[in-house]
Amino acid sequence: MSDYKPTIGLEVHIELKTATKMFCRCQNDPNETRPNVNICPVCTAQPGALPVINKEAVRHILRVGAALGGRLADFTEFDRKNYFYPDIPKGYQISQYKYPLISGGSLNGVELTRIHLEEDTAKSFHEADHSLVDFNRSSLPLMELVTEPVIHDGKTASTFCKELQLLMRYLGASEASMEKGQMRLEVNISCAKSDLASRDTTSHQLGTKVEVKNLNSFKSVEKAIDFEIARQTKLLEKGEKIVQETRGWDENKQVTFSQRLKESSHDYRYFPEPDLPKLFLSEIPEFSEAEIKKSLPELPWQRRAHFTDTFGLKSEDAEVFVQNHGLAKFFIEVAESFDLGLETAKAYLQTAANYITTDLLGLAPTPDELILPEAKAYVELIKMVGEKEISSRGAKDILALMIKEGGSPREIAEQKGLLQVHDEGAISGIVDQVIAENAGVFAEFKGGKEKSLQFLIGQAMKLSKGSANPEILKKLFVEKTQKS
Repeated sequence: MSDYKPTIGLEVHIELKTATKMFCRCQNDPNETRPNVNICPVCTAQPGALPVINKEAVRHILRVGAALGGRLADFTEFDRKNYFYPDIPKGYQISQYKYPLISGGSLNGVELTRIHLEEDTAKSFHEADHSLVDFNRSSLPLMELVTEPVIHDGKTASTFCKELQLLMRYLGASEASMEKGQMRLEVNISCAKSDLASRDTTSHQLGTKVEVKNLNSFKSVEKAIDFEIARQTKLLEKGEKIVQETRGWDENKQVTFSQRLKESSHDYRYFPEPDLPKLFLSEIPEFSEAEIKKSLPELPWQRRAHFTDTFGLKSEDAEVFVQNHGLAKFFIEVAESFDLGLETAKAYLQTAANYITTDLLGLAPTPDELILPEAKAYVELIKMVGEKEISSRGAKDILALMIKEGGSPREIAEQKGLLQVHDEGAISGIVDQVIAENAGVFAEFKGGKEKSLQFLIGQAMKLSKGSANPEILKKLFVEKTQKS
């Protein structure tokens, strides 16, 4: 075991879903591919152009903060973060420093430092002999969330980011698509002797912080953290010092690489933005904490508890419904359609969930193309399975026909001969045929090989097109061993 303990903090930037940009009325369109279409004097920093705060962006941040149990600010203001780069037309970025909208909170057991609102930068495109800048993204509303340095491994970090992405989608605050650059992740990693890292997490007791940028997937977050922990530990074990710097992530080589020395907050020369008013949120009724909390939907962790505790589902099935709103809505409608009382219906609900998360999803090329049956018809199908009127194999076939052609599951079962046969006399002939066609396997079963019985039952089910009752088949095969 290494003597060095890694400590990790995250900085997550997420573009917010609003009709217009953060400080102007240009369209916020993440799907626009033409360069420099959604621009104006404000977001291109023309002389004399003045910014105006986007109210909906502020509301998004307050709702995220309330969902995460953070402290909603009463007084807040915007600041100028000064640095020079071609994608910052003003020579500074409007952000928040001393008075963020949200302080504290937690997600997945990871404590948060702050959540604040700022404007996004433009986007640079670098060619062999020149660079181009597209200002469509300039001044889009951008949420920045900063965690406390309380994470110690890559898996915890990526799980946190996935849950944050899910929350943003539940709240309608952002799609947080990493493919479109709407969610961008940076990690701060340090390693220190275990006895130091175990104390209070103040800066001098942690190791030297290294920031890794350009992480464009959750898997990259894990891999970059794991690589950086190994790199820093190796240097420290050799007695070398870690340089405080910003590093990039090379997806092809699976390594981090040095980009520049890391700036400190004083390097940005923050000062209050003079062109924007101070905000006293208590003076805005719709931004009161009570109103913000009232606006929150069922949150991902609440939905998990709902499906596992209320409906008694397995956690893996519950997670499918947490991730897919359409399926969750359908399952709830199914649960309500049983009309048996929740406790009685629970006997059927796990079966209902199993067919949704495996067979029903398997009928569609993608989740977006999924066709759902009517809830009442689906309930009828599940009841037929529970009451052993049809086999599991028969239910799968019926479900496929319900999606493809529609119709009642009972009518389909009758038309296709899929109702289970419980008459031992009728099933006995099928058993005899299977034994005759698989004499060697039957001999193995007779000799004590239990696995052979499952093969024989499978062949009988196939021969009967799923109509023979498996329990009766098992009983008859056992009886045949005693008679032969």
